[in-house]
Amino acid sequence: MTLDDLLRRASESIDRLAPAEAYEEARTGALLVDIRSELSRERDGIVPGSLHIPRTVLEWRVAPGSAWRNPAIAGPDQRLIVICDHGYSSLLAAATLAELGFVRAADVIGGFEAWRDAGLPVAAAPVPAAPGELPGSRGPDV
Repeated sequence: MTLDDLLRRASESIDRLAPAEAYEEARTGALLVDIRSELSRERDGIVPGSLHIPRTVLEWRVAPGSAWRNPAIAGPDQRLIVICDHGYSSLLAAATLAELGFVRAADVIGGFEAWRDAGLPVAAAPVPAAPGELPGSRGPDV
């Protein structure tokens, strides 16, 4: 299997949304999950109302029954839209969410870069996590 095969298979298992589509869905109840690094968020900003869960801990913060689950994740029927820097990591992450039972998982085509370039809302990153705070355990960014 090649990387292209992996990406193609992932794209067949989820919805892929243009930034404007993701924005509209987030306005009407979907939860936008930002999997970018703290460095990317500090440098480029955030999507207001998104939930930051770093890619490295995503499965632990969303999996039903996980002791480390983020309380902002309601359950497998929730519409989760994943966003990363450029749209590749989010594609693979959303496909993983679908495998975990989140059948309505989606991602943003082109990632945060496309979101920003579309003129959609962006804000400064909030204060970084405090020492000892588990990454991805906060509520949505304000």
